[in-house]
Amino acid sequence: MAVPKLRFKADDGNDYPNLEEIKLDTLMALKNGINASGDKFGRGTKCISVMDILNNSCITYDVIKGEVDVDEKILQNFTVEYGDAVFQRSSENVQDAGRANVYMDKDRPATFSGFVIRGKRIANYEPMFMNGLLNTFSVRKQIMSKAQGAQHINVGQEILSSVRVNMPSLPEQQKIAEFLSTIDTVIEKQKETVSAWEERKKGVMEKLFCQKIRFKTDEKSEFPEWREKQFGEIISEFKEKTEIENEDTLLSCAINGIFLNSELFGHQRGQSNIGYLKIKKGTLVLSTQNLHLGNANVNMRFEHGIISPAYKTYNIVGCSVEYMNQWIKWDTTKRFFYNATTVGASGCRRNVDWNLLYSQKIDVPCPEEQEKIVECLSALDDVVEKQKETLCAWENLKDGLLQQVFILSLI
Repeated sequence: MAVPKLRFKADDGNDYPNLEEIKLDTLMALKNGINASGDKFGRGTKCISVMDILNNSCITYDVIKGEVDVDEKILQNFTVEYGDAVFQRSSENVQDAGRANVYMDKDRPATFSGFVIRGKRIANYEPMFMNGLLNTFSVRKQIMSKAQGAQHINVGQEILSSVRVNMPSLPEQQKIAEFLSTIDTVIEKQKETVSAWEERKKGVMEKLFCQKIRFKTDEKSEFPEWREKQFGEIISEFKEKTEIENEDTLLSCAINGIFLNSELFGHQRGQSNIGYLKIKKGTLVLSTQNLHLGNANVNMRFEHGIISPAYKTYNIVGCSVEYMNQWIKWDTTKRFFYNATTVGASGCRRNVDWNLLYSQKIDVPCPEEQEKIVECLSALDDVVEKQKETLCAWENLKDGLLQQVFILSLI
């Protein structure tokens, strides 16, 4: 007989009944979402999208980003209420096929888009328990093995209907839900702590880089006034390209840093990397398009590697590498880059006017004050990182406990 590794007991100490294996369509009625014209979106009733499914541990009315303007009859047919499940219909990879979430707002119903499948609750299950169950490896494996498609991986109602789940009794579901809710509360509070420290750092950066706060020397005297320089005086472009395949570690530049290519894409890209740019620790990497969105990084992580020639690479010559690494993360720096861009031919991208970028002026402190600024901001980075580690530890603990609650063993 298959049983979870971790079972709960009733308040009187007795065991709950054995689990019952049933098909998903006995618990919920499946339906595809609204296919409205583009001009209907952006106003009206909150409309659950794929991103709402992926970006939230559970969905409530307030976290839904999109809206759709449809009549009352359509809303009645496409309502999402407390306890209903929602599934991702199409994805670019099999790992995200049929990702699920459960609507947890008891007071305000929503609706759902055409890229979503709703599972309308028709049985008396505990929604928080169902939210955990639908994201277990057992359920995910069943869905992924049946998902279809080449460029896009699709999951239909018939696939979801065939999924088999092991259901404990409702009282045990409620015990598990209370348990998960307690951990989720701790995790959400820790996320708030991380966000609060990140906001504190942003506030400090603003004051330091705008010179609203100035440091003093160790002897308590004033540092020199900051010098105005052109951005082109601070950086020096270099291009050192690979001549053989896989000459070095393949890296990728993203908005939030430089990573191993495998970290972002789960594999090494199949295309040739001859002609890729060599970078080293301390190299500044700038995107040639949409730079203003934040795709600018100083490589502080890897001793060396190679990166796509779609970027430009620079030595930092007019300030310290560490100072540039902090300045590049300042929110106002995005505006600095935006001011050196023009709308591309497609109208949706902004291209960098490099001469304009290099001629723009910034104020740079003396090396000693740069060091003080870096020390201050790095200390805040350390606090943020420790808070993120605490968050990760709680999330790992939850994952481990979920394995014990939902993964079955044979006895």
